[in-house]
Amino acid sequence: MHSLPDPRAVPQQRAGRWKMLLVLAMCAAPVVASYFTFYVVKPSGSAYGELIAPAVDMPADLPLTDLQGRPVTPASLRGQWLLTVVQGSDCPAACERQLFVQRQLREMLGKERPRVDKLWLIPDTGTPRVEVLAAVTQKGAEVTVLRVPAEQLAAWLKPAEGRSLSDHFFIIDPMNRWMERAPAEPEPKKLQADLSKLLKASASWDTAGR
Repeated sequence: MHSLPDPRAVPQQRAGRWKMLLVLAMCAAPVVASYFTFYVVKPSGSAYGELIAPAVDMPADLPLTDLQGRPVTPASLRGQWLLTVVQGSDCPAACERQLFVQRQLREMLGKERPRVDKLWLIPDTGTPRVEVLAAVTQKGAEVTVLRVPAEQLAAWLKPAEGRSLSDHFFIIDPMNRWMERAPAEPEPKKLQADLSKLLKASASWDTAGR
């Protein structure tokens, strides 16, 4: 015959479940609080860019590859704020200006800049010019450059009405969620202020480096 369960174990099991739920709630609380602070309280004034609410997850199966054609998993990008641009491999003058502003925006963050990575998404199969690659891969100014099919990219990121993806900076949070779109041709100081507010609001749970 099977022995009956010890009735004293039931309260212990329930207590264990409650403890587990409490731990999960404590882990989630800083994240929830930081987003509440930024989206609802909006410290130091409203956002300059357009907040995306709810934030949109980067598809787990987004087919990213590096310039050598090696696959890169979206999950590997988690853990950092991503200041993202979308530009073709031909990278005309407007693209070069945007990459320069991207670099300057990160530098303007001062001691907080290690918490932000620069990401360049290329929606075609070409390779940027040697001089452009040299500029974005020099030590201290490295940009993560990845290819992604245009159709899949357009299903995730969206431009403002009448604009194209290449007109904007997109801000991706450390949980791989698109949460802000900067205006076309943004004022660097105002966009830097948004980044600073985001970093301040997430200071309790976001850490530098992956």
